[in-house]
Amino acid sequence: MSAGQGELEPRLVGPVADPVEAAEEVSLRPRRLSEFVGQPQLKEHLSIMLEAASRRGEPVDHMLFAGPPGLGKTSLAAIVANEMSAGFRVTSGPALVRPGDLAALLTNLSEGDVLFVDEIHRLSRPVEEILYPAMEDFQLDIVLGKGPAARSLRLDLPPFTLIGATTRTGMITGPLRDRFGFVARLDYYGADDLELIVRRSAGLLGAVVDRLGGAEIARRSRGTPRLANRLLKRVRDYAEVRGNGVIDRAVAAAGLTLFQVDELGLDKVDRAILQALCLRFGGGPVGLSTLAVAVGEAPETVEEMYEPFLLQLGMLMRTPRGRVAAPVAWEHLGLPVPERPAGAPDGLPGLWG
Repeated sequence: MSAGQGELEPRLVGPVADPVEAAEEVSLRPRRLSEFVGQPQLKEHLSIMLEAASRRGEPVDHMLFAGPPGLGKTSLAAIVANEMSAGFRVTSGPALVRPGDLAALLTNLSEGDVLFVDEIHRLSRPVEEILYPAMEDFQLDIVLGKGPAARSLRLDLPPFTLIGATTRTGMITGPLRDRFGFVARLDYYGADDLELIVRRSAGLLGAVVDRLGGAEIARRSRGTPRLANRLLKRVRDYAEVRGNGVIDRAVAAAGLTLFQVDELGLDKVDRAILQALCLRFGGGPVGLSTLAVAVGEAPETVEEMYEPFLLQLGMLMRTPRGRVAAPVAWEHLGLPVPERPAGAPDGLPGLWG
């Protein structure tokens, strides 16, 4: 299928992941809005916008998808291109180093194309300023020459749709955010939706999974479809090597335990953070940098990748004095909950005991 017919396979710009892994990941992505599981309100909003734009024969308005990694921002961008029968160009904020990089992309777009910029909050300011007239007026300002002989040239661009994705909405500047006609935040998925995603992916992968096996994988997927698919692949491997190939609840639980994913979805690093807090530092408070050194990870990795889920589960608390382990963290590790751990922050009466 040609690009003009809205194929799912994107024309990639910038660094590309391993082709085998990338191909398998793309194969699990939904191609149409009707195939996308979860995010019901967002799906309804998109269906109205896409149908209205199709009736008018115009490109759909620029969109910004925000939310944690792995919730389907890239999949939705590809779905928008497919539903509009448009070409799909993919790049990322860090890949666009100079204004000329973005200018080359924009001048090669066809009418109605969808340009997807992942991690758009990481665009440099000079590159971002090129986007302003391109998004509002479909025009590109280019400066030719240097010094007194420099002159500005304005080029007309074909109407297109820019879709940005970000995990850090607060880092997007106001002028850029205001130029998007539609801004949506993706939420974590419920267990029922994740189970549907697991069973759909299992069918595409040729894996045999029953309802309870799919529910077990979904329960440990931290509300994230990308992680659910990743765990499904590992359990599929386990079922083929250690079992008869069928993924039931017992096989799923055994496989996930082998790969160090516990019943709450915590992995090795999550548990290392909790163990460091409870066993080494008496429950805290302890500073982020000290905690990161204790588990052998960078502070940014601990703060951005692991702490959000622990905070969601109520196992970790951020206080002005540092990180503190909540009673449920002690219970999950099988440790007795102290009446009041050493160094516990003031102002939390009744939290322990």
